[in-house]
Amino acid sequence: MSERLRAPRSPIFMHGFPPVAPGLRIGLLGGSFNPPHAAHRAATLFAMKRLRLDFVWWLVSPGNPLKDRSNLHDLTERVEAAAAMADHPRIIVSCLESVIGTRYTVDTVTFLRRRCSHARFVWIMGADNLAQFHRWGRWQQIADQIPIATINRASSDPASQGCRALAARAPQALARFRLPERDSRSLADRNPPAWTFLTGLKLTMSSTRLRNPDGSWKS
Repeated sequence: MSERLRAPRSPIFMHGFPPVAPGLRIGLLGGSFNPPHAAHRAATLFAMKRLRLDFVWWLVSPGNPLKDRSNLHDLTERVEAAAAMADHPRIIVSCLESVIGTRYTVDTVTFLRRRCSHARFVWIMGADNLAQFHRWGRWQQIADQIPIATINRASSDPASQGCRALAARAPQALARFRLPERDSRSLADRNPPAWTFLTGLKLTMSSTRLRNPDGSWKS
């Protein structure tokens, strides 16, 4: 089979629950993936290495409560595109929120802590999400339940982008719980609240820029 036609190597869990074993270090990257793109994959592999994660689950959301859903593609279409983009055996594409009926991150995290208390989860987000983290539903409860890794995806001025994110309401409130970047490999072993800000990723891209005005995905 040619490289172009081979099946994606990322496992897909449309209806079931991804496998979990005691002690596994699992990163969680939630999003609409509308569409998935190279920056999602690069950030995932970056976090996997820096945080020493065994797996990263891409949690493809049925719909982000903070975003316009008018241009949101079908869940199955987004999942299949995510698996093709991830193309990695340790990146698992999951419809967990659709399966368990959650819309908010806090409810998803609460469910995982109860269902998989023996695993070590880390929530992964970009600096853009850190800047608006205070707008997430019960964001303090999220921080109290799971360690958080923020990745500063480089922009035209990555230092400035990072400074703006770190100056936002949530990171300021959680400042005393910030783990130095040099110690980020131990984040999964820390009791929350605990978070770190990772720098050095040199790829920038957004799903918004990859959509046409009518919401279709650019080829």
